[in-house]
Amino acid sequence: QVQLVESGGGLVQAGDSLTLSCAASGRTFSYHYNMAWFRQAPGTEREFVAAFGGKTALSQYADSAEGRFRASRDNAKNTMYLDIVNLKPEDTAVYYCAAEPGRRDVLSTVWYDYDSWGRGTQVTVSS
Repeated sequence: QVQLVESGGGLVQAGDSLTLSCAASGRTFSYHYNMAWFRQAPGTEREFVAAFGGKTALSQYADSAEGRFRASRDNAKNTMYLDIVNLKPEDTAVYYCAAEPGRRDVLSTVWYDYDSWGRGTQVTVSS
């Protein structure tokens, strides 16, 4: 069983920067887990944002996230981060952390490939 807890969300203004954190715990969690960020705005489907490989340490981004989002990971702390710069109102959403036990060498961008999920952290960007 893996537990994921997101933090770092809040109400910010357009143009601000934010760092989200996802702390992982659980008996089976280890560095080889692949982790990802998704987001969901009201009335929309859950959308892939970024992923970070456990064994590969590679990252992958949605087209909409290229240039303003950066995923990173601290394996010693079992924590993944998402740095967001130049926030826009359309970034307003609940941001979720997800993990799967490294079954794939290629990072998945679809939510159903991930087994464990956090409860999310709300990011609201005012214009």
